[in-house]
Amino acid sequence: MKIVYLIHSLCNPGGMERVLLHKVRWLSACGGYELLIVTTDAHGRPPFYVFPETVRMVDLDINYSDDNDRPALAKIASYFRKRRLHHRRLAELLGRERADIVVSLFPSESSFLPDLRDGSKKILELHFGRYFRLQYGRTGILGLADRFRTWQDRRLAQRFDRFVVLTREDRCDWGDMPNICVIPNAAEALSDTPADVSVHRVIAVGRLDYQKSFDRLIAVWAAVTRDPAWPGGDWRLDIFGQGPWRDRLQHQIDTAGISGSVALHAPVTDIGREYVRSAMLVMTSHYEGLPMVMLEAMACGLPVVSFGFKCGPADLIRNGVNGFVVPDGDLDGLKDALLCLMNNLPLRQAQASAALETAAGYSEESVMKKWEDCFRSILS
Repeated sequence: MKIVYLIHSLCNPGGMERVLLHKVRWLSACGGYELLIVTTDAHGRPPFYVFPETVRMVDLDINYSDDNDRPALAKIASYFRKRRLHHRRLAELLGRERADIVVSLFPSESSFLPDLRDGSKKILELHFGRYFRLQYGRTGILGLADRFRTWQDRRLAQRFDRFVVLTREDRCDWGDMPNICVIPNAAEALSDTPADVSVHRVIAVGRLDYQKSFDRLIAVWAAVTRDPAWPGGDWRLDIFGQGPWRDRLQHQIDTAGISGSVALHAPVTDIGREYVRSAMLVMTSHYEGLPMVMLEAMACGLPVVSFGFKCGPADLIRNGVNGFVVPDGDLDGLKDALLCLMNNLPLRQAQASAALETAAGYSEESVMKKWEDCFRSILS
């Protein structure tokens, strides 16, 4: 079976890239699959993660991201020009490859992929929630575009042979669609031993940008250190990630005077080593699909303290059992939840055990069986 995966790029240490890595590793090990990954914005950069040698890679050299900082009208005009180029180059490639299945991870080709008559079945795999475009709160021309594309997304998704979302919560938001199904991300075991939650370290992982909203986390941490319940000592917050907000976040840390207890770190390829040296994971995202960070941390035995953003926390966290969920944007609530766990080792240990049980339900074996069943069903 020949499967083609379509993704923006592989050079970043993001959750979507890590999910794809896990899938192609599994399928490569199973045998019987020919795998090709097609990118649009590689810019000659190598993948951040090491992919199996049997997986071929092709970049179409479209480079949508070159326009990120351009004015709105110029950005829109360039987008449509590049999409036409993308359409032509992808059609030519798929015509040559004659794949059985093509999977789009919701980059720009999803708008025209069902129109390509190359003989393959088409799957749209969404790693964000239904309303992810609206989370930026943009106004003007770009805000109108966000609202129009959110309305258009449902019509687009209906055109695929399968539309895969990550959570039950998100499936409900899409309404009744005959082609929709839920296949979550897998919780890969990144360590042979669970975390030692007696250590005095809180960890956060993600790209340093608007979506992950670490500015809110830093503001909460500053409040934590001023609270009478602050345990002090060697408690610290370590944030692992890279992105356009790095200087902004570092300035926020310095201005708040908390550089002694919080630090920004570059991404690491062995993030499991960092999870097991932590007591809990904290997440402050504006939106997600089903965050790999949350799944991987739970698989390492970490409780999770999180805002109740869409989507992920509602499916994974049982409040007070394997972590805490507070209303999105409730900074005081997040501060109190962190302090509660920081000051209560027996509770951390109990929630760590419950987190391991939750992650067991998202094993790689069970998730990849759903994918193989999906592939067989649309080809039969």
